[in-house]
Formats: sequence, structure tokens, C-alpha cells
Amino acid sequence: MHVPRDAVLLRIFIGEKDRAGNRPLYEAIVLKAREVGLAGATVLRGPMSFGKTSVLHTAKVLRLSEDLPMVIEIVDTQEKIDAFLPVLDTMMGAGLVTLERVQVLQYGDSNGKN
Repeated sequence: MHVPRDAVLLRIFIGEKDRAGNRPLYEAIVLKAREVGLAGATVLRGPMSFGKTSVLHTAKVLRLSEDLPMVIEIVDTQEKIDAFLPVLDTMMGAGLVTLERVQVLQYGDSNGKN
């Protein structure tokens, strides 16, 4: 798969407890992105966050949160990301979704392992 130099980064902020049916929402989003042929997706788990309600979520031992922040990042062409947004909208109840233009400097490796 080829990703052009000028691409789009889709960043999705959700909570660890968010669900899509019987699976975690972050997992459902990554699997759907793979199913529709997007170039790749990465899930990051954050140690601390707050959002619209200003409730603090933290991984500190004395304040264990059961809903740590999860960030899903997907990079692909503008067209493919735009086509994925309505699908994403049906999966999410709440969260933050951002888009930004990025330049892809490298995708995969010369051995084809990625």
C-alpha cells in the first residue's frame, strides 16, 4: 500500500471504558479501519487526562481511574479518511475527533515488513 507524502492524520480521543457492542471501542475502531483498507492505526493509552466535564482521569496509584484516555491515530489520504468519518460517527457516542494535514516521510520499510 502506498501513502502519499501529503496525507491526513485522524486522531480520536475516547475513554478506555467506551464500548462498541461487546468489545472496547478503540479495538472496534482499529478493526474497522483495517477492514476498510486504511493504511494503519495506532492506539495510545494515556496516563492522565480531562475533557469536557473536567473530571480528572489518572493512572496514579492513589487515584486509580477505570477510564484512562485512549487515543487512536490513523494516517491516510484525505479521500480515505473522509470516507471513514461517517463510519466512525456511527460507532462513537462521545469523544473528540481531530484532523490535521501531515507529511508522510516514510511508510513501511524496504523489506516490506510493515
